[in-house]
Amino acid sequence: MDQKLRQQADIVRQFNRFYTVHLGLLGGRYLDTDFSLSEGRILYELSQNPGCTANQLRTKLDLDAGYMSRMLRSLTERGLIQGVRSVQDKRATLLSLTTAGQATVADINQRASAETMRMLDQLGETERTQLLEALSTVQALLSPPATQVVRATAAHLQDARHLLYEYFDVIGVVLRDDDAAICAFLNDASSAMWIAYVNGVPAACVAMRPLLEIANATECKRLYVADTYRRRGLAEALMQALEAHAVQAGYNAVYLDTKDDLHAAIKLYDRLGYDRCERYNDNPQATIFMCKRLA
Repeated sequence: MDQKLRQQADIVRQFNRFYTVHLGLLGGRYLDTDFSLSEGRILYELSQNPGCTANQLRTKLDLDAGYMSRMLRSLTERGLIQGVRSVQDKRATLLSLTTAGQATVADINQRASAETMRMLDQLGETERTQLLEALSTVQALLSPPATQVVRATAAHLQDARHLLYEYFDVIGVVLRDDDAAICAFLNDASSAMWIAYVNGVPAACVAMRPLLEIANATECKRLYVADTYRRRGLAEALMQALEAHAVQAGYNAVYLDTKDDLHAAIKLYDRLGYDRCERYNDNPQATIFMCKRLA
């Protein structure tokens, strides 16, 4: 690390120390309640996004899985959150606030608003404007790039081609789709492809096609995230779009194949509830075959 960057890091850390004391975050209890800052944030997120899963919460808040599990168990035992099994994925639990949890969030929000207004009341109008502008600048600079998942059409041919050809090269695919095949796929109503864009740049894709050999089944193909955009949840977002579409289309299972050296992909499929199954196709490069039952 060069000296200039080290000095800049020290300035940021100095501000972090100042602000955490200023907000009273070092006392362990948030806003004089019985909750830690992390617990309060979990309750807030559930008030804004009822029905999300523990994994979605963990990803959004960037918390350790074990730590998240302990907090959710504690909040459940205190009667503040509840969970029900997902209809689409029996392994997933959808979390929401109980009536007591909703009351708790309302109380925390009231306390937070009162404390923030107390802080702002100490400043003049000009100083408030300067502070809010500075906060907006910090948030804009540190926020992750905007991500959008769209179902591809023929209008997305160039972006689809770019991602798929890159995928073919990275994975070493032998049987490759040419431009005509990609265009035909995008125009086929029985198939589907999704592209994830980051700040308007095509960053990841996944495709789905009917699996004619198995009744009421569809197949996941071509899941790929460009190297620059990995570890941002794009693969999971694409798989969620694919599975939601499959359910809506009336399929009751999604099949896929992969290779035993694609460790990150296998880990993702395991986490999403895919189980090993018998070989269902003649793909010469595939070594692992998986299936997930849909509701």
